[in-house]
Amino acid sequence: MLRIACIDSEALPLFDLKDDQGNRVGYEPEAAQIVFDHIGEEFEWVYLNWEQMLPAVNSGEVDAVWCGQAITDERASQVDFTQPYAIFDETILVRSGSGITEPVQLDGLKVGAIANSANMALAETFEGAVLVPFQGEDVFGAMIEATRNGGIDAFVDDDVVMLPVAEQDEDLEEAFTIKTQNRWAIGVTPGNDKLREAINRGLEASIRNGSLKQAWEKWMPALKFPLEESKVDAT
Repeated sequence: MLRIACIDSEALPLFDLKDDQGNRVGYEPEAAQIVFDHIGEEFEWVYLNWEQMLPAVNSGEVDAVWCGQAITDERASQVDFTQPYAIFDETILVRSGSGITEPVQLDGLKVGAIANSANMALAETFEGAVLVPFQGEDVFGAMIEATRNGGIDAFVDDDVVMLPVAEQDEDLEEAFTIKTQNRWAIGVTPGNDKLREAINRGLEASIRNGSLKQAWEKWMPALKFPLEESKVDAT
């Protein structure tokens, strides 16, 4: 049975906290089930903190990470990536009424992001912003709470999880979204070409038969499915 790393965090529509049986719901776990069914592999989720996942894959403690991993050069030095299963932009959330609508207004303000993430890499481009890295188990929830209580002034994450928060939480609002088109993929243990190629076959099959698109539209109907078969490039 494959061991797949993820975090235990509430970040719908991507994923929710595990239930009493260790099961998850959301686009990512549903997409994983679709892909692994295609290639006839059973798997289990291994819950780790965000900063533990890539080292666990690199060492072979787990077989892969399927958990919000945008393809970056730094990550690609630790794991071998499949082709993408999602593409997202990045959004900045702030406290309601802040009046922030562009990056220049973050000069001198505290801006949070997950440590060593693509979101943090974007935050580093905000001139004069005071960067606050977040680590631990429920990093997303921690950043929301820190923004609410004034511990930070803003935080960066992917649009898919940020826009629902902005719509549902009267204390927070979207400042702006940057069209970064980050490609998310599954990172496997370096050199495990057999698994990487098998997952790619499963992704390709699920795109061809429309099952991945159906899962996307079930969980994220407001976002256009970005992975039409003719546009998918292997990494």
